[in-house]
Amino acid sequence: MAEEEKKGARTAGEAGWHISRYNLSAPVPGTDNLAIANLYKGTCAGYSPLELYLLSVLETLREDHPIIDRFAKRGLITRIDERAALETMGRAACAMPYGVGLTICPTMNCNFDCPYCFERHRPGKMTKEVQDDVVALAKRMMDAAGGKNLSVTWFGGEPLLAADVIESLSERLMVLAKEKGAEYSAGIITNGYLLTQKNADMLGRCEVKNCQVTIDGLGATHDATRHLVGGGATFDRIIENLRTVKIPFRVNIRQNVQESNMNEVETVRELIRKLAEESGNDITYAPAPVSSNEATRERGGQVGLLCASDLSEIGLIQEAGRFAVGRGHYCGANVLFSAVIDENGGLSKCWEAAGDPELNYGNAHDWDPKDPLNTASEPDRLTMYLNTAMPTGDEECRECVWLPMCVGGCPHRRLFFGKSCVAFREQPERYVLALHARIGKEKKEKDCE
Repeated sequence: MAEEEKKGARTAGEAGWHISRYNLSAPVPGTDNLAIANLYKGTCAGYSPLELYLLSVLETLREDHPIIDRFAKRGLITRIDERAALETMGRAACAMPYGVGLTICPTMNCNFDCPYCFERHRPGKMTKEVQDDVVALAKRMMDAAGGKNLSVTWFGGEPLLAADVIESLSERLMVLAKEKGAEYSAGIITNGYLLTQKNADMLGRCEVKNCQVTIDGLGATHDATRHLVGGGATFDRIIENLRTVKIPFRVNIRQNVQESNMNEVETVRELIRKLAEESGNDITYAPAPVSSNEATRERGGQVGLLCASDLSEIGLIQEAGRFAVGRGHYCGANVLFSAVIDENGGLSKCWEAAGDPELNYGNAHDWDPKDPLNTASEPDRLTMYLNTAMPTGDEECRECVWLPMCVGGCPHRRLFFGKSCVAFREQPERYVLALHARIGKEKKEKDCE
């Protein structure tokens, strides 16, 4: 009892509570409330003038004041050093046993020739011997990780040019996951040109749950940037596939937004809505700005690449949709148990490095995550990606309020092109309001279910 009385007598400040360093805020239009997003806990909500007053006098409140618990659960206040925690998460990210994630390219060949594509296309597909190496590597990685899930993304090139490899390798990987008592999941990135009924049925049997297809605009607008090798049109074929094929998994339509098609965002969105309605397929739509890469720099005239500010609304909505609990790493490039495997068995850490022998750190035949550096043919190419996790060695990043969300940005771009901050870094209120609107919409939709 004496201990409880002592605790109740302390102020929140004496108990170590302080306001989070990762709060962003914006006035909610038409109200007296303030929307506050906490990037460390991944929360966003509106707060009344009374709540804001209590937050402003936090350190003088009694430790047992009921508002303390509410603020703490939402991350507005904390008793820990959040930045130190993020640094620890960054160090731990490399070897944490989240599970095994494989991006497998059954071929680096492609039937399209898109001017903004960063890949190096070449003929050929994965041999039976390389498939054996991939299965053996997956087993080594699962044994080392001790994880209970195996996640596969089929990539390329155009992976459906090697549909037989997808089918045979999927069957073996699904068996492996079952033997390990692990959950198996799969997705595919495809241009949609070969998404026939036969291939859709095969992917369904292979437990593919989601698919990404890119549509860059209507008709000729799409065909200008997403055309066959040699220049043939592709739009009508892709739309017909989406309309007539019974697809047993979700299809996410991505529109790479650039100068030539930004005026068609809403018409493409409406097209996809109608396609989903007519076909009965689960089809969703999301626009995304074209990212700067080597291809866009070399062929920028064809692409019509836009500055980030010109696409700020699209980028803003995209980032608001990605909002999540703060983390110590950006993507699988920072994780030991994630690998990109090309058709020759070459291993890399990033999709943008797929198929590039100059960025391979090893081979599926030899590499062992239990001894990752000694079994890597080029260990420096492995460590340089892993060491980009939580870049607190960069003083600007270390002090930045966006750190829990950005975590230094794309590792590949940071390594080869320089860090790229969020486009709206200097406009935090716009981001908070976009986030507040998204969360409010999701809550209304949930309440209507």
